[in-house]
Amino acid sequence: MTTHTEATRPRGEELDHQRRAITALGHEMRALVDATVRTAAPAEVLHRVTDGVRRLTGQLTGRRRVRGEIPDVDEFPGGARMYSPVTGPGSPLAPPMQVTPEDDGIVGRCTLGIAHEGPPGYVHGGMSAMLLDELMGWACYRAGTPAMTVSLQMRYHRPVPVETPLRVFAHVTGTEDRKIFVAGSIGTDEDPSIALVTADGVFVSPDPARTRTLFPNTP
Repeated sequence: MTTHTEATRPRGEELDHQRRAITALGHEMRALVDATVRTAAPAEVLHRVTDGVRRLTGQLTGRRRVRGEIPDVDEFPGGARMYSPVTGPGSPLAPPMQVTPEDDGIVGRCTLGIAHEGPPGYVHGGMSAMLLDELMGWACYRAGTPAMTVSLQMRYHRPVPVETPLRVFAHVTGTEDRKIFVAGSIGTDEDPSIALVTADGVFVSPDPARTRTLFPNTP
């Protein structure tokens, strides 16, 4: 497996420039995804666009990172994840969710679009689970214990609307040895007091040997 040393990683202005470029491409890719799932264009237009996208994909040349390789622009664990499917500004899959700490936990804000739709007009339940799983992991890290999901119990109280600003909240409720217990919820930003989805999760902090096995490329 090819890896980069710390010396080859972009830093300072170079890192900022690379992240801005990744963010810009991610933004345009999300716009393309949104247009793709909304379009009613005829087949000949879709074929023409397909050819254009294929040509664009061919321009992303050079070395491609492999499974398990941490991108040079990332900070893992606990920092920027540029291609995260939840928070990554460079991911065409992500909302992307903006994460900020609060006194009693951590908050994520995002708006899910038609690409994240399950029932017409509402978010796919799996997307709600992904948002909560991500933010609950952030809550563990903020509490000083990076951890991985063991179980996630979801309760869907009301459908989550697409194209509506959402507020996701998570906080640690207790610990037991290496286990961390976390609670989370999703509401709208307009009325966060009404919980649309709630979850209880159990996370576990791997021991150092297990961490090295799982993430051998962690600096």
